Amino acid sequence: MNQQPPVIVTNNDGVVRLGLNRAEKKNAITVEMYGLLAAGIAQAEADPTVRAILIHGTADCFTAGNDLKDFLGSPPAEADSPVAQFLQAISTATKPLVAAVTGPAIGIGTTLLLHCDMVFAGAGATLQLPFVNLGLCPEAGSSYLLPQLIGHQRAAELLLLGKPFSAETACAYGLVNRVLPDGEVLDAAVECCQELAALPPSALRETKRLMKQFATPTVTKTMQAEMAAFAQRLKSPEAREAMTAFFERRPPDFSSFE
Repeated sequence: MNQQPPVIVTNNDGVVRLGLNRAEKKNAITVEMYGLLAAGIAQAEADPTVRAILIHGTADCFTAGNDLKDFLGSPPAEADSPVAQFLQAISTATKPLVAAVTGPAIGIGTTLLLHCDMVFAGAGATLQLPFVNLGLCPEAGSSYLLPQLIGHQRAAELLLLGKPFSAETACAYGLVNRVLPDGEVLDAAVECCQELAALPPSALRETKRLMKQFATPTVTKTMQAEMAAFAQRLKSPEAREAMTAFFERRPPDFSSFE
C-alpha cells in the first residue's frame, strides 16, 4: 500500500515539484489534495530561492480529474474552499508554472494547463473536458481562457461535447508546447524548470506579470461566476443522473430534462 502522501512536494535547486501521487485512483484529486497543492504553490511563491514550479502526475497518468465521491461529499461551495484556494494559486502565481502531462488529463487536469506558462505532454496523453457530460459547467476560468486561446468554435467542440482529444491536437491548438515520447516528458519539463531557474528571477516574474496583466481581472471574475454556477449544477437533477449513472456504470439518460 502506498504510504506516501497523495501529493509529493520537493524543492531542489530552485524548482518546487508538486507530484500527484495517487496512482491507484488514477490521481483523482480529493479535497485534501487540493489543499496540499494550494499550500505547495503558496510556499513556493513565498520562498525567494524558488524560481519555478512544476506540476506532474505519475508515469502513466496525470489525473483523472476530481474524485467524484470525495467531491460530492465536500462540494466547493465556499470561497475559501481548498478547490478555490488551488484555483486562485494557479491563476495568480507570479513564478513560472510548468506542467508535465502523461496519460489521462481529465477535467481540472486539462483546465489547470491554461494557467501554466509551459506544458510538456507525452504522445500517449489524452485530454478531456467532460463537464457538460456530468451535468456540470467549466471551471478554472476555462470558459474564458479556452476560447481566447483556441477560438470559440474549437472551444465549443471541446467543452460542449466533452470528447477526449490527443496531445497532438492540444499542441496544434496551443495548449501544449511540446509533445514527446511518454518516457521523456518529465525530464524535459524538469530541464525547462532548471533553465528558468538560471534566469534573472525578477525579470521572469515581471515578464509573466506583463503578459497576464489585462486578462487577470477577467479570469478572476470568470472563476467566481463559474464557481457559483458549478455549485448550483452539483445540486441539479442532471448532475445527479450523470453521476449516478457513472457510479452504476451505465449510460446516463437525460431524455426527461428540459
